[in-house]
Amino acid sequence: MMDSMSGAVELGLLYALMALGVYITFRILDFPDLTVDGSFTTGGAIAAIMISHGYSPLLACVAAFAGGLAAGACTGLLHTKGKINGLLSGILMMIALYSINMRIMGKPNISLLGADTMFTSISPIAVGFIVVILFKLLMDGFLHTDLGLSLRATGDNARMIRSFGANTDNTTILGVSLSNGLVALSGAMIAQQSGFADISMGIGMIVIGLASVIIGEAIFGSQSVFRATLAAVLGSIVYRIVVALALRVEWLNASDLKLITAIIVIIALVLPSVQRSIRQKATAKRRSAELIARAVQMNKGGGR
Repeated sequence: MMDSMSGAVELGLLYALMALGVYITFRILDFPDLTVDGSFTTGGAIAAIMISHGYSPLLACVAAFAGGLAAGACTGLLHTKGKINGLLSGILMMIALYSINMRIMGKPNISLLGADTMFTSISPIAVGFIVVILFKLLMDGFLHTDLGLSLRATGDNARMIRSFGANTDNTTILGVSLSNGLVALSGAMIAQQSGFADISMGIGMIVIGLASVIIGEAIFGSQSVFRATLAAVLGSIVYRIVVALALRVEWLNASDLKLITAIIVIIALVLPSVQRSIRQKATAKRRSAELIARAVQMNKGGGR
């Protein structure tokens, strides 16, 4: 039991970078970016091919991050300069990345068994914790700069920020690039932790990222930038723990992982709406009771 929980925390930390990336597009920019499924694999592919050719694992991670930045920039350019719908831009880039990733790898999968990775001499939990905290704090600091505030304003009200002379095309491209850079870095670390990179390793990553963000916000709140990014990180860990517990149920198999993910996301999306509806009904009922009581008192006063 303890092994599965520590493994869940380990994976949660490594996937937390992807959750932070999804938070940028999903919450800050309000941009439905499906590039994630392709850029995650891009990061894993670049890291795996470089490490297998003898390059430093750290350099491989930097290259993976750069590859993700490039993929995100292409999606942003398709949307802003090509005037293509945001959802369609992500889908087109995701499709293109499948072939690009196959070109990078040269074959459907690359094994890293026996190769030196970031986790050869250091625990994945320690590395994941350090890297995630570093990027979380850097992201918090960036989002409080003038450029970061422009990025946040673009997602809140693009028309308003344009009226102040800001270029929303540039901020959108920047946001989508940063998002996919973090996603690709997460893919690079997952490839090193699992010991291989596979052409299909990114399938469903956008759903996992959304699940992490939504679960984190539902449990830990998102009243400030610091709290929202922390919620995305913790949401990733909680999601992995929930999956680990679900897979311990006898009638569920490892092949049911995507189904479990979908169910978790559905619950996380529906629950806040149900809670809000219950609160609204309770408030309406209380107000109705107060109005009735007030009307009864007025009638009694008039009768006297």
